Amino acid sequence: MLFWVSAFVVGYVYLGYPLLAWLLARTIGRPVRRAPILPRVTVVTAAYNEAAHIAATVRNKLEQDYPQELLDVIVVSDESTDGTDGIVEAFGPRVTLLRQAPRAGKTAALNLAAGVARGEVLVFADANSIYSPDAVRRLVANFADTTVGYVTGKMVYVTPEGSLVGDGCSTYMKYENWLREQETALAAVIGVDGGVDAVRRSLYRPMRADQLPDFVLPLSVARLGQRVVYEPGAQLREVTLAATADEYRMRVRVALRALWALWDMRDLLNPIRSPMLAFQLASHKLLRYLAFVPLAIVLVTSFALAGSGVVYMAAAVVQCAFWATALAVRTTGIASLPHYFLLLNVASAHACLRFLRGERMATWAPRTG
Repeated sequence: MLFWVSAFVVGYVYLGYPLLAWLLARTIGRPVRRAPILPRVTVVTAAYNEAAHIAATVRNKLEQDYPQELLDVIVVSDESTDGTDGIVEAFGPRVTLLRQAPRAGKTAALNLAAGVARGEVLVFADANSIYSPDAVRRLVANFADTTVGYVTGKMVYVTPEGSLVGDGCSTYMKYENWLREQETALAAVIGVDGGVDAVRRSLYRPMRADQLPDFVLPLSVARLGQRVVYEPGAQLREVTLAATADEYRMRVRVALRALWALWDMRDLLNPIRSPMLAFQLASHKLLRYLAFVPLAIVLVTSFALAGSGVVYMAAAVVQCAFWATALAVRTTGIASLPHYFLLLNVASAHACLRFLRGERMATWAPRTG
């Protein structure tokens, strides 16, 4: 019973829910009515010791294919000590520098900027992200649909030399982006990139410094009855984390903050209040972060039952091959999927342990997790 129930849960998390989302998107889904509108936009960036990247990032936003008089930039320096502030101040009147002291993290920085932003639409950009020239225009077009409150774009990782890595750190991100396309037609995209996102300023709600804005803010928009949608045409390039250890630390941090967000917004898991949103949130996030539990049970029980039938023996052999590949292969492409899958689930287990200990996290070192 343990084997079959756990195997069902694993299958549902990674295959069943995406297939259900695809089916629902084609039967009861709603298309997004995009149109070329031009509201005033404020691009917000939180930066901590980003002197090496902030000039290119700000310049990229100022050069967007969008009317200059309708686009401005706010950079919140989170008590930077490396000259970031001076670089930002040199850009002139279209760029506003806010200094946050003492250091409080990205979420507090976004709260600070949202309080003074002039734009009808707030666009969130990471301190090291480079947008495609039409990214802002493509994000904004979704707000022509009055049911849309939050839009997330597509993150494309590149090597330090600028060559494409693919749709994310691994093949896994192709799967995630496909799932976001299905969720766009439903209640909300569950989980966004955070570095190429936009929200109606009227829907922005201040968050605690330890909360994950990439998760809490879109969910707060969905709580208000507005849609959270995916715009694959709005792309950003960001240098991938080269070391597995850095990627692991980043994944632990994101999972830990997401678990606290799920706890803080647990009312959204009530199927009576919002059946579709509760279904999506439980399937895509809650069960995904806890998937390491049924994965471990399937592994242990398949070996315990290996002598009881060919099905259990085959399951044990397949899992041995998969996890051996995960430990041995760390290249890009399809061969890297087992390794990245293992990293994600071990990071989730680590984050769950820290969550149960009551640990919270508001600040971290850029690009090292």
